[in-house]
Amino acid sequence: MRVAFVGKGGSGKTTLSALFARHTASQGGPVVAVDADINQHLGMVLGVEESALPRPMGSHLAEIKEYLRGDNPRIPSAAAMVKTTPPGRGSRLLSLDPGDDPIHSRFAVTTPEGLRLMVTGPFGEDDLGVACYHSKVGAVELYLNHLVDGHGEYVVVDMTAGADSFASGLFTRFDMTFLVAEPTRQGVGVYRQYRDYAADYGVPIAVVGNKVHGPGDVAFLREHVGDDLLVCMEHSPAVRAMEQGRPFTLDDLEPANAEALSVLLKHIDAQEKDWERFGRQAAEFHLRNAEAWANKATGEDLAAQIDPGFTFGPTRVSLQR
Repeated sequence: MRVAFVGKGGSGKTTLSALFARHTASQGGPVVAVDADINQHLGMVLGVEESALPRPMGSHLAEIKEYLRGDNPRIPSAAAMVKTTPPGRGSRLLSLDPGDDPIHSRFAVTTPEGLRLMVTGPFGEDDLGVACYHSKVGAVELYLNHLVDGHGEYVVVDMTAGADSFASGLFTRFDMTFLVAEPTRQGVGVYRQYRDYAADYGVPIAVVGNKVHGPGDVAFLREHVGDDLLVCMEHSPAVRAMEQGRPFTLDDLEPANAEALSVLLKHIDAQEKDWERFGRQAAEFHLRNAEAWANKATGEDLAAQIDPGFTFGPTRVSLQR
């Protein structure tokens, strides 16, 4: 199951992404956490030293594309692939099985809690003034397009702040999007914007209230987001200590906050995967990008990359092996 954490900058989505990934890994399922935020802090919050961070996916797009295209006849070269290129017959697909494929083995590291971390990477000196961050986040979109996952398997993505993920089709690649909202007008304003943009695409959204100090904060959130409010995380001295670099384990969490993480996981596990929607929207956004810029950039008609005989879902993995 794929989970996105989004929200206003400073809402605590990176911290919540890390806490949820840790909690989910503690329940025994395979978990991959992906830092897709322009501010690359997820590894730090997960206890990974900067020197031990994995190779950044965003800096090795050509290598990732070359592997994923496999011998798909519709994709003649890695240069012909763009961030929205969908898989087809002959493409290499990914799974979260312990026997790693080259993408996970080359671009993931294992955290102290046993989950795997992948990162898009920060801006490099050559990017400044000439590139947008979506060129790096495109690696995450390709990764999710080629991933076949199921119940009991989890990818947790810390997304860019606000509604920035709507600059691509990445927002449709998830089984659930948790919008982290502080009990402020700015926090619920980002929720409304995200809700309205996502409404036409069937994207499941639930609100996680964060940094809540009491019943008044809960009432404020309930007034402004209604039934979309799933659960609240109370203001946490344990989390503040973690953010300050002091030793931290999940056992340090306050009981109410530990229970909130359990509620999030139960909510995810209750979702049904919709592979039909996933495939349909992958094709839709690929065609949009092809017409808007990608055909011109590659010099090819990228609509031809869509394989009408390919079906998204676990059947393809079993056929491939």
